[in-house]
Amino acid sequence: MDYTWLGLVAGTGVLAILFAMVVTGRINAFKVDNENVVRLSSIIQRGAMAFLYREYKALIPFVAIVAVLLGYKLGLPSAVCFLVGAVCSASTGYAGMRVATKSNGKTAFAATSGMNAALRVAFQGGSVMGMTVVGVGVIGIVAMYVLYGDPNVIASFGFGASSIALFARVGGGIYTKAADVGADLVGKVEAGIPEDDPRNPAVIADNVGDNVGDIAGMGADLFESYVNSIIAAMSVGAMIYGTAGVAYPLFLAAVGIVASILGTFFVRVKEGGDPQLALRMGLISTGALMILGTFFVTRWMFQGDLSLFWAVLGGVASGVAIGYVTEIYTSASYRPVKEIAEASNTGYATNILSGIGVGMKSAGWPVVLICAATLVGVKFGGLYGIACSAVGMLAITGMALSVDAYGPIADNAGGIAEMSGLPKTVRSITDKLDAVGNTTAAIGKGLAIGSAALTALALFVAYGQAVKLSAIDLKDPHVMVGLFIGGLLPFIFSALSIQAVGRAAQKMIDEVRRQFREIPGIMEGTAEPHYESCVDISTAAALREMVVPGLMAVIVPVLVGYFLGVHALGGLLGGSIVTGVMLAIFMSNAGGAWDNAKKYIEEGHHGGKGTPAHAAAVVGDTVGDPFKDTAGPSLNILIKLMSVVALVLAPLFI
Repeated sequence: MDYTWLGLVAGTGVLAILFAMVVTGRINAFKVDNENVVRLSSIIQRGAMAFLYREYKALIPFVAIVAVLLGYKLGLPSAVCFLVGAVCSASTGYAGMRVATKSNGKTAFAATSGMNAALRVAFQGGSVMGMTVVGVGVIGIVAMYVLYGDPNVIASFGFGASSIALFARVGGGIYTKAADVGADLVGKVEAGIPEDDPRNPAVIADNVGDNVGDIAGMGADLFESYVNSIIAAMSVGAMIYGTAGVAYPLFLAAVGIVASILGTFFVRVKEGGDPQLALRMGLISTGALMILGTFFVTRWMFQGDLSLFWAVLGGVASGVAIGYVTEIYTSASYRPVKEIAEASNTGYATNILSGIGVGMKSAGWPVVLICAATLVGVKFGGLYGIACSAVGMLAITGMALSVDAYGPIADNAGGIAEMSGLPKTVRSITDKLDAVGNTTAAIGKGLAIGSAALTALALFVAYGQAVKLSAIDLKDPHVMVGLFIGGLLPFIFSALSIQAVGRAAQKMIDEVRRQFREIPGIMEGTAEPHYESCVDISTAAALREMVVPGLMAVIVPVLVGYFLGVHALGGLLGGSIVTGVMLAIFMSNAGGAWDNAKKYIEEGHHGGKGTPAHAAAVVGDTVGDPFKDTAGPSLNILIKLMSVVALVLAPLFI
């Protein structure tokens, strides 16, 4: 095998890691001259890293058992790839969250110097997560391909990444939303104290949750999306173009890494400027550089034939467009969020109804764009074109995740500013950054969901090739049963996730009420709440409740494939993709819209804080929390994990 081109691709992965290390050094060198800020940031970091340690420790038996079974049934290469994929996924979450939890307090302190300084620190903190994900992903895939030389074998690498991602996303989502719901309902609605008030016992758990859910969870989510899109394209491409079909998606990933690094230099904002515009410029410039690089790579690899370039362009354009549509439905600058805020004037019910309606409508254009990317991919590259379209959409993950991870850092910075008593001008800057962060998080989730649909389709194509499935015959009762089971699974999965948040939140609410009732001096600020008890409640609930939804995604495809056959399993994958994508978009966007409608009212619209409209908006935001941060984003992992399980275990079902 000629390793020259593999070395070039791996080199871009190394470049991404080096970039992350340089940025980490800059963040570490930034000094914070405020003891309260340092102390609070340290508490949040300890809580976040302790949860991650316990979560990974709880996952070791699952990873070990699956690796042994894969080794026994499919051979040692599959077991090794699975283990490496799981370790890579866990390591990216660890590295990204460690830096993010250092960046939050530094962002708060930087805000004392102005908007640009705070944005720079928050974005740099997020970029470590983004660049670590793409760097480790590319290096891991290249290493497994050098070892085994078979894309179908290294599909187990994606299996390992997806397994960790699902547990991380569900567990992190349950943790953060249990704390968030408890803090908001008792603190804001019942006690009437501000958000992130240090008198609230759940406030530290809430800030820890922002990291374990939206940093480690989102990082693992996009890591598995990223590697699975590349692996699916490699598997399909090997059947059509041979080595060139394997190399092309890896070169696309390499171009995306370089484009993402260059794109970070476009994220700048002047004092009084719009941070959202700065972040958007970073994404747009990265997308433009990705398209330019793809043009030359395609022309070089396929002797001037640009067919696959148009397929990739369709994926990149669809990803950017989905991000824009998501912004329209989740940003307070546009009508949908303002409609929810207006509906809050007439109470809780109208706020909820308006949010549900906005979320459902928001699924329309993203689905149209996914369909368009699929048709463009097929027209210019056949089934391989669909896979390359997914890679194109995810090739800019380095920048997209940097922008996404910036949000929780800004959110934490606001909480630290409030708790440490920094000037109100600092909180106004962090609030503005946080509001933008809600939108960028929604854009990141929109991109993840759109890419999940295309990646799941590509994995489905690879599965069809592996089991020689030429068509899905709807006259076959086994196929119809598979379709119904697949369509049902996202609903059951979402229900389990949302109810888990509800149960954990009830315990959190009881604990916060107990402390307000039994600890004298909390409301007067003369006694400190017991933050650790709330952290323990979220941690225990997350680790307990993540098990059933996570195992369901692995076990159900195995049972259907074994007892009903490969055609029924194909039906299951098709049904899960359709309902999973719709539900994921609906819940993610509805939650983001509810959140920003609340912030829009808190800015002074419709009476501002303390009014009935604000109380209704807080309740809407509370309902939206598990929608946007637990169930919604976890669904895109669910549909890909089931697809990759089917692909990896296909030899056992034939």
